[in-house]
Amino acid sequence: MSERRALRCGVFGVGALGRHHTRILGDLPGVERVGVHDPRCEAAEAAAREHGARVFASFGELAAEIEAAVVAAPTREHEALTLELLERGVHVLVEKPIAPALEAADRMIAAAERAGRVLAVGHVEYHNPAVATLLEAGGAPGFVEVQRLGVFSPRSLDVDVVLDLMIHDLQILHALDPSDLVEVRATGIPVLSERIDIANARVELASGLVANLTTSRVSSERVRKLRAFYGDRYASLDYQAQELKGFRLDRSGGDRRILPDDRPVERAEPLRRELEAFVAACRGEPNRSVGGPEARRALATALAVAAAAGRRGAAT
Repeated sequence: MSERRALRCGVFGVGALGRHHTRILGDLPGVERVGVHDPRCEAAEAAAREHGARVFASFGELAAEIEAAVVAAPTREHEALTLELLERGVHVLVEKPIAPALEAADRMIAAAERAGRVLAVGHVEYHNPAVATLLEAGGAPGFVEVQRLGVFSPRSLDVDVVLDLMIHDLQILHALDPSDLVEVRATGIPVLSERIDIANARVELASGLVANLTTSRVSSERVRKLRAFYGDRYASLDYQAQELKGFRLDRSGGDRRILPDDRPVERAEPLRRELEAFVAACRGEPNRSVGGPEARRALATALAVAAAAGRRGAAT
């Protein structure tokens, strides 16, 4: 039996996240990391030195030598880079959010369908082992509470905190409950940037599920937690610790008892799992990639939250 040929991959954009893609692709089984390209020559050279990658001077030179690409450029560049790569017949994993606007996301999804190529989107928290364990447990919660707080960083300031951070949890919320969005109430304010840096949203779905989400990128500490309340159990997910703890209602024996319901989680690097899923998708194998339609749905909800927060801010 002949050995399977390595998938030839390249990375476009080697900022904070692109560097990690470059690192992982360099030792991922079944992958040949061809090289990286970034219009910022110093960033490209730094990433190349750090991870032993080859630098390509132009987009076209790298695109011509690969079968799959990671686009980790600023959000405003996602559409143009992705469309060009898809037209060249290259599979694409583009970082989240898929695009700054729904129309752009639609064009990207349509281009992938025409080209018959994979369009995956980097919703890395979906690949957190604790999230996978929560989803595998099944059932739809009635109430979800999320806190995603981070300290200020100059990266990703081309989008507000909703599209930068809250969108992770909105995508997972839709994975927990695929019913339609019914209502959004939100508030948000800018603090250290010109865009919303702190936001709180109340999201209701057609099933009746209500979610309360608080997101900040100007906090003094880093918190990443999701709590889901079901009819007979409660689950507390810690993204950072990759832990899933909880309690369940036991009705056996005629008495009601609250029992621990912690679930084991096999820890792993979410970004590596994301790239493994992307590679499997490119090969036509079963995978857990977040596709264009799922990413578009998360974007639509995030834009609805940002719009509601903007209206509330203008009113005050």
